[in-house]
Amino acid sequence: MIFLHALQRTKITLLTPLAGTSTDVRFNPNVSVDCVIFGFDGERLKVLLIDRGQTEREKDADKVYALPGNLIREDEDLNEAAERVLHELTGLEDIFLEQFGSFGDPTRLTKEHDLEWLKSIRAQPDARVITVAYYSLIRADQYEIHASSFAKDAVWHDLDELPPLGFDHEEIIESALRELKFKSKYQPIGFELLPEKFTLGQLQKLYEAILSTELDKRNFRRKILKMSFLVPLKEKQIGVPHKPARYYTFDKDKYQSYKSNDFYFTL
Repeated sequence: MIFLHALQRTKITLLTPLAGTSTDVRFNPNVSVDCVIFGFDGERLKVLLIDRGQTEREKDADKVYALPGNLIREDEDLNEAAERVLHELTGLEDIFLEQFGSFGDPTRLTKEHDLEWLKSIRAQPDARVITVAYYSLIRADQYEIHASSFAKDAVWHDLDELPPLGFDHEEIIESALRELKFKSKYQPIGFELLPEKFTLGQLQKLYEAILSTELDKRNFRRKILKMSFLVPLKEKQIGVPHKPARYYTFDKDKYQSYKSNDFYFTL
């Protein structure tokens, strides 16, 4: 277990105050949180990014995006900080955030455009910052995104078509995706990205997006249908140009019962 000792703690003044805060809020200049929010649109896995609004980069091709993140306050724990920062920058709230790693490479804040941006909002732009990263899975169509504070915009981006990113945020996203892939092989976390009722085809597309690979249809269905927590419904698709597919739903209680007996969800 790694412990962080003797981090500098001081009262800092934000040059550009965050929405809903005052300039005398005590922030820790050496610790931040970053949030990787995954969403699924039925075809592709996406990640939520913010446009930092650097005025000298007006063309879309020159924009530098970032994960929703900021310094923690002295009066909050890491989980509280992650929830606050995500809400301040994107409007998202009441979603489950899971901590998955920390990032503290001494060179993570050395890019010229990052330093330019930090000088516009922080009193100590050169301070070394260790960030603690969180991730979450949401159904993007169930949430409204409202950019605020220093975020000029908050938009979904395909994971395989990411724009230029600030700091080490590409590395953080890659780490979150590895964690997601690992967990999806033994926990049905991907079901959170599907509607309440879904087809096996939709479920397969989701796992193909998460695992970044094409799955054999017959083999996937053979394995997935062995799971008793996948419950078939009497309903089928309506108005589709192909043979209507049956809808299924996910029984979380049954899954928890299996899991308590050392059962693991594998594909």
